Amino acid sequence: MKILLTGGSGMVGSFLTPYLKDIYELKIFDLREPKYDDIEFIQGSMDNPTDVTEALKGVDLFINLTMKNPQGGSETTQNLEDIQNNYDLNTKGLHTFLYLAQKEGVMRGIHTSTMSVHYRKRLHYPSEELVPKDTPSVYGLTKGFGEEICNYFCRWFNMNIVSLRLTGPRSDKNWKKEIKNREDKNPDGSRLWITHEKDLANAYIASIDFIQNGHSRFDPIFIAGDPENKEHNLSKAFHLLQWSPEMNPEDYR
Repeated sequence: MKILLTGGSGMVGSFLTPYLKDIYELKIFDLREPKYDDIEFIQGSMDNPTDVTEALKGVDLFINLTMKNPQGGSETTQNLEDIQNNYDLNTKGLHTFLYLAQKEGVMRGIHTSTMSVHYRKRLHYPSEELVPKDTPSVYGLTKGFGEEICNYFCRWFNMNIVSLRLTGPRSDKNWKKEIKNREDKNPDGSRLWITHEKDLANAYIASIDFIQNGHSRFDPIFIAGDPENKEHNLSKAFHLLQWSPEMNPEDYR
């Protein structure tokens, strides 16, 4: 199976690549060269149809990892660069990519979303469907619009997409450091349930298996380093993906 990683040279893509490359054949599509030189690389932009079409050739599914100017789910601060970059990538670029993907017959994929689609000062997130996408941040707002674009292509173009709403993705080194030093907090002092790279990789691998079945289905799923479900109800991830975080912060304090 050959998988296209859009935005694969970025932070999350760099976390995932070592876990994926021993299982799948990978192709990275990004403006920047990837960290790993043993992976096929196509340089280009999500809003350039020629680049996207070239990147989609010969792949079976995609993992969209693109992001720019990320923000937390409680921020209202923004500038014109934040607004333009987020709308260009998270809405127009995503719509262009999905349109071309289904034209090329690439009908299955994983979209990287964020828990920042929600207002992040809640004490509990009971389910993906019940918690409103009410973020004050332009990043989370456009990521929420991106989920609607994914849903649109599933409903009307027969695509199959899982959207993973990530919380605080961290490398092994940074996860252990922040947990040990109790730095896993938001600016206001509330808990930030950072997610270890291994748990992230397991969520993506499980999602690859899940989207092989069925069609016209869109599923948003919480992914958080909250093994006891203290704030995030991760039962949908467990039910659909058989996923739950293995890295427990209490074991590294």
